[in-house]
Amino acid sequence: MEFSNLITELFKGLSNFSIGNAIMIAIGAILITLAVKKEYEPVLLLPIGFGCILANIPLTGMSENGGLFKILYDAGISTELFPLLIFVGIGAMIDFSPLLSQPSMVLLGAAGQFGIFGTMSLATLLGFDLRESASIGVIGAIDGPTSIFVATKLAPQLLAPIAVAAYSYMSLVPIIQPPIMRLMTTKAERRIRMEYSPRPISKRTRVIFPIVVTLAVGLLVPEATPLISMLMLGNLLRESGVVERLNKAAQNEIANIATLFLGLTIGSTMQAQAFLNWDTIMILLLGLIAFALDTVAGLLFGKLMTVISRGKVNPLIGAAGISAFPMAGRLVAKIAQEEDFDNFILMHAMGANTAGQLGSVMAGGILLAIMTGIIGG
Repeated sequence: MEFSNLITELFKGLSNFSIGNAIMIAIGAILITLAVKKEYEPVLLLPIGFGCILANIPLTGMSENGGLFKILYDAGISTELFPLLIFVGIGAMIDFSPLLSQPSMVLLGAAGQFGIFGTMSLATLLGFDLRESASIGVIGAIDGPTSIFVATKLAPQLLAPIAVAAYSYMSLVPIIQPPIMRLMTTKAERRIRMEYSPRPISKRTRVIFPIVVTLAVGLLVPEATPLISMLMLGNLLRESGVVERLNKAAQNEIANIATLFLGLTIGSTMQAQAFLNWDTIMILLLGLIAFALDTVAGLLFGKLMTVISRGKVNPLIGAAGISAFPMAGRLVAKIAQEEDFDNFILMHAMGANTAGQLGSVMAGGILLAIMTGIIGG
């Protein structure tokens, strides 16, 4: 081999390196910094950031047929396997007792999804087609697995920005929601104390609940069955009390491995030529709007419950009706205690938060059903 050819071969990576690659590597580094220094969703932002860096190193072959990223994408994203495995882990972590003892919180879980449909309409007006608009709207639920599940089915070409937006905004819940809460509620409303006298929830009820929910949602919204069934399977492992090894594995090993591979694979789709465009910017902005609208809708419904209950419901719990579990519930309780340190509304907020987890899955299934009915599967 001639010396000139040897030099060319040695530096072929640099010769194919573009400004776009440099920008995306910087974005990957920012995501890692947020994960390490700020601890913003580190379990996901760190592998997403590292995957983004790797995806923008030219000529690695990792995204080509037979490459690591291509294999992971085909095995876990195209098949929706990774989001479903993560839902098994989430279900195993959730205690639905606060919701079962306060069934009215289901209404807040539903109200917390209204922004999805408003943003879907706005995205359509901005030029996105119906499939893309539906996928973008789901970002507002702040439910990464559901966002990925819906985007994979409806708009796989937008998967990277949708996933990054969903998980980034999930990590920014403590920054984005408090100003909206304070704007939408008065000091007096935030100081409202709520009595918590939970009804005892029997083990039989806790075991039957995931089975009934799976059947009900599956029959009403079949498109949501994969997500809701895996969420409820995880919860059944938890509540049955007879498969503790599987319960712990779902919460730890299964969820951790699926999350690692999911993050790495999502990061690998953030290649400069596909990510650096106006559509990405609009998706990030629309996702933020969807998140804000969901929070506003939940707070407005919370205020309605305050009026109906004659001041016995703190409207802040409406902000917990999104799917960012358990972060949103804890944040609502924290904001209430900032006004009155002895005001404990955590269990009410967690009831709304678990309802939001169910609501986001239902909303995703409804959107898939609508798209199937309007434009085919």
